[in-house]
Amino acid sequence: MASRARYAVAGNPVEHSQSPFIHAQFAKATGEPVDYERLLCPLSAFEPTLRRFADSGASGCNVTVPFKFDAFRLAARRSERAELAQAANLLRFDKDGWFADNTDGAGLARDIEHNAGVALTGRRLLMVGAGGAAAGALGPLIDARPTEIVIANRTLARAHDLVARHATTAAAHGVRLAAASLDDPGQAFDVVVNASASSLQGDAVPVPPGVLRAGTLALDMMYGPAAQGFLDWAAAHGATARDGLGMLVEQAAEAFFVWRGVRPETAAVLAALRERLAAGRP
Repeated sequence: MASRARYAVAGNPVEHSQSPFIHAQFAKATGEPVDYERLLCPLSAFEPTLRRFADSGASGCNVTVPFKFDAFRLAARRSERAELAQAANLLRFDKDGWFADNTDGAGLARDIEHNAGVALTGRRLLMVGAGGAAAGALGPLIDARPTEIVIANRTLARAHDLVARHATTAAAHGVRLAAASLDDPGQAFDVVVNASASSLQGDAVPVPPGVLRAGTLALDMMYGPAAQGFLDWAAAHGATARDGLGMLVEQAAEAFFVWRGVRPETAAVLAALRERLAAGRP
């Protein structure tokens, strides 16, 4: 009988994470011998906690807040998209050194285009926030060749830094990339993505409603109660509101592929996850 490969989602907090359910569904559907758990990492002891997990024979982990920058730093080798983001949401514990990747952006782009049915090519896109979530998403969004991406952030210098880091990639894809303040980000975008911490912190939506038009896809990277304020705001202004659950499943599928070399189907898992959360199951 083949030994089972162990993975985990590492972060603080992690008790709310749906990743164990998602990866259990992927393992069942693909027949891959995978066990997946939650790994709570003390804020001051991420690295030793992770090294103990790796030394126990584990094969890799997902990394969530607030450790994505730490995970990138710890890796001996990194994918191009992790290098561009300077952050990692995935580690693979290879024998020749840990490998870091970032599947957030690939998951977001796939959810928008395949699950929401909105083609990104030729569209105008607003990214709200310039932290780790935005950094992880930006590269794959540029790869989809929208006409323009505006990054709006409370600290404008941070948005400018993100633009500068992606300028060469954007130019190669013919994408206009710009930084803006939260109070004046522009108007009537085709797609608005909230990658800020506003939903997680229960804050008001940080951009004016003029960023929306009738039919704008407004997506919050959060899901569940945390995203509800943004979703209600978007719907009240005529936009099509979407939470981050599809992104969660799609980035997990990309991670499963990096680890196992098998790309699982996602539609049934996303439907099961929505049903699970609607029923209030942990």
